[in-house]
Amino acid sequence: MSDLEYMQRVRGMEGRLYRIAQAILWREADSVDAVQEAVFRGWMKKDRLKAPEKLEAWLVSILVNQCRDTLRRRKREPVPLDEEVAAEDRLCEDLQLRLALKRLPEKYRLPLVLHYLEGYQVREVAEMMKLPQGLVSSRLHQARGALKQLLEGGDGQ
Repeated sequence: MSDLEYMQRVRGMEGRLYRIAQAILWREADSVDAVQEAVFRGWMKKDRLKAPEKLEAWLVSILVNQCRDTLRRRKREPVPLDEEVAAEDRLCEDLQLRLALKRLPEKYRLPLVLHYLEGYQVREVAEMMKLPQGLVSSRLHQARGALKQLLEGGDGQ
């Protein structure tokens, strides 16, 4: 894949990559950094990609790993409230839903965001997360149940 082809294809998925990073990291600056780093890492290793049609899944996988690295690095840092609220406002419009999504563990939140908010098929989510399809389906089911409980039970505060 040429540099030009890579950049053209990445430009078409930038918004989606950013929304995925936002769903994991919640901070705008961290999300932008994670997307930039993932795109750069993908570009550096693009020659290793054997199936160019799987570029998007491959890049999302790199992004998810980059986001997880960011979370590990900032575990001890407090989150400035204004950044947290601004990121949440862009992800969803309903406050209760935002709070409930944030309370879900990443292993449930990420497949939920990828499948329902970004429109990926379960098969694609499984590929991106490097998990079996059955496990992704199970996590989606559990995530829906947990989200419903948080929203109905008022436990999302």
